[in-house]
Amino acid sequence: MVGSAPTASQAAAHEALFGDALACDEVRPAAFLTGSTSGARLRVDAANGEALLRALAIVEDGLRSEEPEPGSDNTMHRLEAKLDLLTSLVAGLVPAQDTLALLPLRWSARGACLRVDTPVPAGSVGTLRVQPVDWLPSTLVLPVRVLACELVDGLWQLWLRFDSLPPALEAALERHLFRIHRRAIAETRRR
Repeated sequence: MVGSAPTASQAAAHEALFGDALACDEVRPAAFLTGSTSGARLRVDAANGEALLRALAIVEDGLRSEEPEPGSDNTMHRLEAKLDLLTSLVAGLVPAQDTLALLPLRWSARGACLRVDTPVPAGSVGTLRVQPVDWLPSTLVLPVRVLACELVDGLWQLWLRFDSLPPALEAALERHLFRIHRRAIAETRRR
């Protein structure tokens, strides 16, 4: 928000989404799409999003000590996760997927903030599509509600609250954002 002081609605939306939550600032392939989605579609998107984030966690970090199942082999879990991601990648190549634009994105497990070309009224519902990692073109599709929309430096800044995420998906998203945050700190220390 360079060049202008935040308005009351911007400050309230920012506090609601990022107040005491871990938030990450990234440039990610992302898009906001307006319109409501059916309950069945929301459940499918939530299940796919949770599976994607869990597989990414296993591939990137391996199983943590609090996650192993009795008698399980971490190597087997990692291999299964890699196969799940490969299957997702191949499935995504069959239908031509929309190309997402690279956008500056601030997000937490509560919601996201990004800038778009056209205004969207507060209270509108839609979905946030975001590619969570660079090396896999799979996307998360998250239901959102617009908390605020204001013109900032020639673009419309949207504050989007995640709407009715299942607890397991919210927890997986929180862990994903924590890994991003941890990598950013490690990168800073290496400099």
